[in-house]
Amino acid sequence: MSLPPKPRGLGRGLSALLGDDEVAATVAPAPAPPPPSVEPPAAATRPAPARAPLTLPIGQLKAGRMQPRTTFEDMDALVESVKEFGLLQPILVRPVAGQADAYEIVAGERRWRAAQKAQLHEVPVVLRNMGDQDALQLGLIENLQRSDLTAIDEALGYRRLSDEFKQTQEDISKTVGKSRPHVANTVRLLDLPGAVQDMIRRGDLSAGQARALIGVPDPLVVAQRAIDEKLTARDLERLGGELKSKTKNARPKANGGGGGKSADTKALEKRIEEALGLKADLKLRGLGEQSLLTLEIRDFDQLDTVVERLTRR
Repeated sequence: MSLPPKPRGLGRGLSALLGDDEVAATVAPAPAPPPPSVEPPAAATRPAPARAPLTLPIGQLKAGRMQPRTTFEDMDALVESVKEFGLLQPILVRPVAGQADAYEIVAGERRWRAAQKAQLHEVPVVLRNMGDQDALQLGLIENLQRSDLTAIDEALGYRRLSDEFKQTQEDISKTVGKSRPHVANTVRLLDLPGAVQDMIRRGDLSAGQARALIGVPDPLVVAQRAIDEKLTARDLERLGGELKSKTKNARPKANGGGGGKSADTKALEKRIEEALGLKADLKLRGLGEQSLLTLEIRDFDQLDTVVERLTRR
C-alpha cells in the first residue's frame, strides 16, 4: 500500500503523526481487494506482521466531530468488499475525553459505516492521542485522496481550519498539498447560494462550473440553466461575462456630470496599471476627493496575485 506524501510545512504535531507509518497507512488511498484467483501465500512464506493490529468492538467507536465529509453515499461496493475480505485498512481513532471505552473516529468513518452494514463485531484501529486541529487536518488529507469528496465539503473543511484554528490559505495549502489558488477558489464556492451548493454536492454541477457562477447576477437561475442546457464551464464563463456587463451598463452613472478625465486622473490610472499590470479605471464621485477605482481582473489566479501585491509588507 502506498502512503500519502507528507505535505510540506506542517506543524510539529501533524508532521509527527504523518511520520508514524501506522497513522499514515490509515489516511493513504484505500488498497484494492485481492483478486479472487490469487491464492494466499503459504504460512511458512508469509511475512510476520510487525505487531498484531489492535481491534476494538465496533460499538465503542463514534463518528468524528471534525469529520469534513457530510455525505456518505454509494457505499454498496465497499460494504460487499468488507463482507468478503474484512477491513483491509485500519481506522484511525482517538480517545474520547472523560468517557471510558469510547473512541472518536479521525480517519476512516466511511469504512466504519460499511463495517456496520456488513455486521462486523470488531474492527482494526490505530489509536493515537491528538487535538482537534490535527484531527481535522488528517480527516481532510484522507478525504482529499478519495475522488467522491464534494467540493463543498472540501471548502467547509478549509474554512474550519481558517475560522477555528486561524490558519491562512498558505498554511492550509501546505497542510493538504494543494496550491494556494486552489484553496482560495474552493472556499469561494461557499459564497454561492445554498441551493447552488446543494447542486454541487449532488454532482449536478462541477466545481469548475460553479466557480464561473461566483459574482453572476441570479446564480441560482444561471445554475439551473447550466444543468438544463448542459453548459460547460467555458460556456458559463462567457455567459457570466455577458450578464455582468449588462448589469454594469444598466447602472446609473455615479458622477453624472460627464466630460473627459483630467490629465492628473489619466496619469494616476497609468501608474496603477504599470504597478499592478491590470487595466484601471478611476472615476471621481461627487464632491471632494471620493473616488471609484475599478480593476479589470481576468480570473481568480490573477486576483490572488493582486491581493498578494497589495498586502505585501
